[in-house]
Amino acid sequence: MRCARFRQIERTANALCAIKHSMRILQLTAGAASMYCGTCLRDNSLAAALMKLGHDVTLLPLYTPTLTDDANVSNEKIFFGGISVYLEQNYALFRKTPWLLDKLWDSKAALKMAAKSTIPVDPHFLGEMTVSMLEVEHGRLKKELQKLLQWLESEPRPDVVNLPYTLLIGLAAPLKKSLQSPICCTLQGEDLFLEGLQEPYKTRALNLIRQNIPHVDCFLAVSEYYAEFMCRYLGIPDRKMEIAPLGVTTDGYRAEPSSANERPRIGYFARIAPEKGMHILADAYKIVRETGFDCTLEAAGYMAAEHRPYLNGIEKQLREWGLDFRYHGALDRTQKIAYLESLDVLSTPTVYADPKGMFVLEAMAAGIPVVQPDHGAFPEIIRKTGGGILVKPENPQSLADGLLTVLRDRELRGNLARRAHSGVREHYRVDAMAERTVEIFAHQKFPVFQDA
Repeated sequence: MRCARFRQIERTANALCAIKHSMRILQLTAGAASMYCGTCLRDNSLAAALMKLGHDVTLLPLYTPTLTDDANVSNEKIFFGGISVYLEQNYALFRKTPWLLDKLWDSKAALKMAAKSTIPVDPHFLGEMTVSMLEVEHGRLKKELQKLLQWLESEPRPDVVNLPYTLLIGLAAPLKKSLQSPICCTLQGEDLFLEGLQEPYKTRALNLIRQNIPHVDCFLAVSEYYAEFMCRYLGIPDRKMEIAPLGVTTDGYRAEPSSANERPRIGYFARIAPEKGMHILADAYKIVRETGFDCTLEAAGYMAAEHRPYLNGIEKQLREWGLDFRYHGALDRTQKIAYLESLDVLSTPTVYADPKGMFVLEAMAAGIPVVQPDHGAFPEIIRKTGGGILVKPENPQSLADGLLTVLRDRELRGNLARRAHSGVREHYRVDAMAERTVEIFAHQKFPVFQDA
């Protein structure tokens, strides 16, 4: 292991290389149809920040156009179009159709129209597709890979290629062979999907990912927690692991936290899905109200059609308890900021160890303290910012106690709000994420020092 001083010298040298040389970066991103996806939002904001630093970035969507709540900087071209992927995965005929014919359903207009319909995102139904993408060089989707490689041959060669997650790691070897460029891969939460796959697809997918690790030069984890976890989970060598902490854009948020509401508002902000833990928050809200403390519960976030019964069940239970509740739906950026700034405390008590916690950072950017389970990236976020408290995971009583601690003590709530507001701007700025990413990329392109 290199000593800390040697490591710092190396990073400084790489940063100087990155400053001196504007890099050409190919960043792949995976569209999620009509859903606001944390991965898409992160990829888009990173690409925009890299462009502001003077780098030449191509943010290239796969599957569908990307949906973001900020200015979309992605390329007009879309590869592995969702319609083509579906047809080629399921019908052998379409693996041999002329590329010219494929343009009928590969067009952005056709994909946008298809994206208006709900697409299945449950990993139980996507096992075969996952394996096909990991076997892409020799599998059913080989034609789509050929389309991508042919287009890249006509473009300037990138200094570095970055994959958005390991579910696309099957592209690493063919991209490296074709472009002769370093290949990086971001790690931002794919284990939840992989763990939800049915057998034999789960084991097959994990084996394929592990087999492709040698083709990747560097992995970028979005948190300290996830770096350590993914080294164990996938067997990634420590020397290939780097950390590029998540960053959020604070433009549009108020300059300082506001005073508390007369009737406190507890908020939830994330996808409406069981793994995000809204049912736990509902149970905790009941406990809070049973103490005699008057408050309300609000929620916002994208909801897929298959999760409507889940929300209906929570709403029905809250009505039976005589408790008021409002679901605001999916929000654009302006609506999101207004919603977050209207809260007194936020809690999204995930039942899994979330590696990003983007919703926590967005709430903190609005000056809203958080009460989160003590797992995943939440402990390091709260340690760095001081903008919230931790409670026992999947424990409504512990969550209720935490909410009451924040809401009953107005002085504590104000202190947490100020720390949240300033802590995000100190530790989780989007431009800091971009600078750190450039530093990592620069080491791949300009390896000032080699590992011993």
